[in-house]
Amino acid sequence: MQQRKLGKNGKSVGAVGLGCMSFAGVYGPTDMAESHATLARALELGVTHLDTALIYGVGHSEEVIGAFIKDHPGRFSIATKGGIRTGPNREFDNSEAYLRECLEGSLKRLGVDHVDLYYIHRRDQRIPIEDVAGTLSRFVEEGKIGGIGFSEIAPSSLERAASVHPVMAVQSEYSLWTRLPELGMLQACERLGTAFVAFSPVARGMFSRELPRLEVTSKEAFRASNPRFLEPNFSANAAYFERFNEYAKGKGVAPATLAIAWVLHQGDHVIPIPGTRSSAHLEEDAAAADYKLTAQDIAEIEAILPVGFAHGARYSDSQSVGPEDYC
Repeated sequence: MQQRKLGKNGKSVGAVGLGCMSFAGVYGPTDMAESHATLARALELGVTHLDTALIYGVGHSEEVIGAFIKDHPGRFSIATKGGIRTGPNREFDNSEAYLRECLEGSLKRLGVDHVDLYYIHRRDQRIPIEDVAGTLSRFVEEGKIGGIGFSEIAPSSLERAASVHPVMAVQSEYSLWTRLPELGMLQACERLGTAFVAFSPVARGMFSRELPRLEVTSKEAFRASNPRFLEPNFSANAAYFERFNEYAKGKGVAPATLAIAWVLHQGDHVIPIPGTRSSAHLEEDAAAADYKLTAQDIAEIEAILPVGFAHGARYSDSQSVGPEDYC
């Protein structure tokens, strides 16, 4: 698989990574064996960057990864995230004491003494981001993390954090149906030598050979309240994806492969991390790294899914608390 760098001075990883939220059952039930089969296939495919977080099953995703890498040490680059208090009264806490607690817990669950990348999962607006970057820089100095990152921040916040310490990566949702990062974040990351890690590049399962069914998504914690998966928005969105699927079929390629190839095409500093618990789906995702798009392909794809086509907001009101607005 082609390689891309985690930031200007970071290590090289497979151009397509693996988001591990699904290991916690967010998009349906799974078990350790299925997750480990997916991780084993990732190694075979050259998918070497894993992305997890404390809140994915309250540490369960990290435990699944830790159990696997115990027998496969040093094979993956691992990123995890902290800064959100779990429990019924979930809140953001970027204090040094809590971030240290989060990081130590993550290292223990993963069974390692170091992770390559550590993100602030959501900004705590009570604390200047410069102070938070300073906290993370101390973790780097202590050898606990290789680089610092932030999830769902604004370009201006990236500029402020980078003035204190180089930011290895910024993570935001990015796909053909979520294109906000094009309005400043992709450019800021490229300018500052920061990797842009694109989560949900397959649009939370919409870029699949068979579209999600409402009777399934209505029982899930996340998609059940997400505006894009509620009627009448869902049917309107499904019509667009059905046309895209026909286009992909005509090309002889899986919709997920084509969608992730489009994300990769947006810049050499972009690293998509599709999430899946399925080895078969991972194979389609990973194939994007070697799928070359022409200028005509790009034009045809964007004619089928024009910028702004999605019906419904990216998040519900409760889900939208935390990500920073900038446009």
